[in-house]
Amino acid sequence: MTAAIRTRGRALTVGLVIGLSSCVPAMDAPAAAPADVAMDGAATPMAPTVDAREPRRTDFELAATAEQGGVLIGVAPADTRSLALDGRAIPVAPDGRFLLAFDRDAGATARLVATFADGRTAQRDIAIAAGRWRIEHVNAPYRGSAASDAEFTRRRPAELAQIAEARARTVESDGWRQSFVWPVKGRFSGFFGSQRVYQGKPGSYHSGTDVAVPAGTPFVAPADGVVVLAASAPFTLEGHLLIVDHGMGLNSAFLHCQRLDVKAGDRVRQGQVLGTVGATGRATGPHMHWGLKWHDARLDPGKLAGPMRR
Repeated sequence: MTAAIRTRGRALTVGLVIGLSSCVPAMDAPAAAPADVAMDGAATPMAPTVDAREPRRTDFELAATAEQGGVLIGVAPADTRSLALDGRAIPVAPDGRFLLAFDRDAGATARLVATFADGRTAQRDIAIAAGRWRIEHVNAPYRGSAASDAEFTRRRPAELAQIAEARARTVESDGWRQSFVWPVKGRFSGFFGSQRVYQGKPGSYHSGTDVAVPAGTPFVAPADGVVVLAASAPFTLEGHLLIVDHGMGLNSAFLHCQRLDVKAGDRVRQGQVLGTVGATGRATGPHMHWGLKWHDARLDPGKLAGPMRR
């Protein structure tokens, strides 16, 4: 479990709560009577003893619907020893809170399993709502700023290695607990999850949200965090790239920047200016591409920042 860190800013709505011996029932269903008490209050025989190693089902309360590209925060039972989502270990803060997120292409269900100190487990299959994705045609070269396919092939592996190394780092930050804000406000010019077609050539889906603003516009940190990558030279696709880790495996990437005002290792606060918007890398004009990842899952920034109010 990670060390306790003081909560800064407004806490995100608790998304998921695990009950131990009893839980809050769903809003559309009445609470079930305990197994050893009849509805009229008369005692009934106790249920047969269950082996301590047999998975123990408990109810889970979801304050929001799990969905592709979405994020949830949960609270684990007091005696939870470990937590896993589809077999991936999930760190739990000393106050019991943890973070879950679901990739743009996540399957229809995910299994959350809590293991208790006595060895028993509680599990729940979480239904994940499907997203609705657009198709976007972009008049930009598939290989970005590389002069040729050969140059792109030569440069790209080292760029991807830097990005992977930065995202593999573990940092201490409670930015993941905060209500995120938009790094810059303007016109949406690209949407998360859209299938991209570059000058007629299909590419991968769009991994972030684009906001079009004039070059040189300052952008800010959407939440507290630690800078884990600040590209000194433009990457072929991302241009001047900045990555800020918010803790618990959640990080923000800011692409196509004109200038970066922070460096790797810097701790940043929500609302702090990080640099300026540009059009470096694979871009048709100045804009801020804001991407979010939780481990390997790519997420929709709008689901954390909410509607943009200008």
